[in-house]
Amino acid sequence: MPGSTRNSRSFPGIQLPAQDGAGPIEVTLIAQLGIGAGDALVNDAGERQRHHPAFIDALDEPSARLGGMHLQHGDASSLYSFVVEGGGHPFHRHAGPRMFTAIAGSAGAELRFATAADAQLAGDPSAFLRSLRRIRIPPDCLFTVRFGGGTWHQFASNHPAHPALFALSCHSNELAGAMSEATRARVQANSADIPSLTEVLAQQHWPSAATLATAPLLQLSLQAAPPSLCARLCAQTRSMLGPLRRIKLRPLRGFVERSTPRYPVHSGQPDAQGLLASALPRSHYHDLTVLTLRSGHCAQRSASALLADVLEGFLRNPPGGVGRLMALRNRLVAPLRLRTSPLGCPVSSLLSADRSRLFAGRFPVLDARVDGADRSAEVLLGADDRHLRFRSSVRVQFEDDGRVQVSLGSRVQTHNRFGRLYMALIDAVHRHYIAPALLRRAVEHALAPELADWVDEGVAAAG
Repeated sequence: MPGSTRNSRSFPGIQLPAQDGAGPIEVTLIAQLGIGAGDALVNDAGERQRHHPAFIDALDEPSARLGGMHLQHGDASSLYSFVVEGGGHPFHRHAGPRMFTAIAGSAGAELRFATAADAQLAGDPSAFLRSLRRIRIPPDCLFTVRFGGGTWHQFASNHPAHPALFALSCHSNELAGAMSEATRARVQANSADIPSLTEVLAQQHWPSAATLATAPLLQLSLQAAPPSLCARLCAQTRSMLGPLRRIKLRPLRGFVERSTPRYPVHSGQPDAQGLLASALPRSHYHDLTVLTLRSGHCAQRSASALLADVLEGFLRNPPGGVGRLMALRNRLVAPLRLRTSPLGCPVSSLLSADRSRLFAGRFPVLDARVDGADRSAEVLLGADDRHLRFRSSVRVQFEDDGRVQVSLGSRVQTHNRFGRLYMALIDAVHRHYIAPALLRRAVEHALAPELADWVDEGVAAAG
């Protein structure tokens, strides 16, 4: 194909003018990825998108709304992801402007834009073809696209065996542009998605494949000029290796780790005057783990409020390692018809169905005590089993020097030889790992509960 080539030492890009005062069309190449990486990245991101709660598959453009508007803060922007497969999608447009960052598949992609206005199409159907421009993106490439509202566009792969692209699209103003009342109401309700914001070109204006091939073409490249032999060999190599890199060697996984300061924990002597001592005065086993917070660490101004947040932490931020140990323990004792729980034993009764006594209106406890100044608060937990009875206390104590002590104590009364053997086997791991880990993770949640939703939405949290 005859033409001319322009060199660029920066990001090669183009800008096409738009009609009727809309923003121009801007396409810029950013970086070349490894050979075959485009197919692998589009495939991986597409799979993850499919598992997103807001995933929707319509108009040959699977997509997900990753973040909605925050109109209460004056922010009308939204964030979406979408995939375009090898066959492409129909010509369409949106009322508002669009800008997105994308990764092309290992065959590259072709972006098609038409700026014909409605009045032009009504008077002259050929106006669509005259305004049509094609931009070819090389394989395995990171690039950006920006265009104004009302711009007709279509994206497709340079080879149908490869995906065209995966993109992250920012709608800078979801409320911008002319849209129907029903669509605007949906946008204002913060429930829009890409299909509801899309207007498909009337079928009588769809160009045929032969007609598309006659539209002016601009080719962008990073490593070699598009007409060169080097560019052709590079494209063929990437096209061959792309499908191989799509092969999954490991299952699809993702993690969110909640990392917070390692608050000091030490062992202490059980309080002879607390709820724990009076609930189980004769015991064969006892321990106390104490975590100390310095002044200013916690925003809670009362012991009962902090204690409620700590109890919530036991439920919502349990250590993964303790959970795995409990799962193993539950399997081993199931034939013996012993009590089982997914939560670490000292606080497992927080999952009790007995709602006769509640602390803070939501946590089942055996007993609770809060002093008059709300500087000290304590709850009693526990359960009875065939081989033992256990009681645990969780206590928050505000000290005069500004420090706050949060403690987890346990007492156990065994019923038989098996109970004594059981406690002998778990004693060390309970004292040195289970109790400190439970207490640390619960306090972490109490001091930063807003992080819980990020962890819960992940596939797993580090234990």
